[in-house]
Amino acid sequence: MYKLIILVITLFLFSGCDTQESQKEIKIATNKWIGYAPLFLANERGELEKLHFHLIQNVSLAEAMEVFSIGRADIVTTTQHEYFSLKRTNDLKPVILLDRSYGGDMILSNKTIEELQQADKIEVYLEIDSINAELFKDFAKKFSIPQKRVIFHNKDQQQIQDIENTSDKTIVIVSYSPYDIPLEEKDFRVIASTRNLDTLVVIDALCAREDIIQHYPKRLDALKRIIDEAIESIQENPKKAHEEIRTYLGDITYEEFKSSLTMIKWINHPSEKIMQVIQEMGYEEDAILK
Repeated sequence: MYKLIILVITLFLFSGCDTQESQKEIKIATNKWIGYAPLFLANERGELEKLHFHLIQNVSLAEAMEVFSIGRADIVTTTQHEYFSLKRTNDLKPVILLDRSYGGDMILSNKTIEELQQADKIEVYLEIDSINAELFKDFAKKFSIPQKRVIFHNKDQQQIQDIENTSDKTIVIVSYSPYDIPLEEKDFRVIASTRNLDTLVVIDALCAREDIIQHYPKRLDALKRIIDEAIESIQENPKKAHEEIRTYLGDITYEEFKSSLTMIKWINHPSEKIMQVIQEMGYEEDAILK
């Protein structure tokens, strides 16, 4: 009888712990990017809250990385650049693929490419510790832009919005949708992007700490399902989706929203070809949900 009482108490305690664990709030660090629209939509509809996920919005890729690195988030949205940077000091893996950039990461300038090639000094504004740096490197190589003439300014995208377009300066900005919209209103023009810089494949994913992957597989599966459903909602009724999440994307118009969606390709159901690309990039595949 005594042993039976001990067994019942033990099972009760473990059951209580399991309940508490299932209620743990899992924090997701992200930033403003059209490819993260499904997360914003799921958040706005209360789907993340139901699963005890909490979205932390940041002004840049770098800030989202920092929030994750200091332990304030358990999951982070990344391109492969941020993933490999974080991997050096963090135990994390990609779990949900979201999109491939198809023009959504871009080079803007107040000069033509020919003028850049002849310029004595080029002021380049970008998030230096992000995919921005790789994009500019590929751009400079493709169009023979002399690196010795480049002056780099490390700014987040919110700070970059304040840059003035003055004719006496040769300015290059590395940005991504929808941050490009106010820049184009200042007459900065897109001169290259991931649509024509085909040497660089930019893939966005949700990456999670190993302990989250191990302890909460069912919740990650559920997160994958609501992201898939959100993508379907965006595709089926973009106008309604825009009305729900426009403020997450800087209060962009419906036309701007539709245009931004053409700059990415959803890969939440990755093809064999994409998985081959993932392999070649060195992504770990074992935790990716399909």
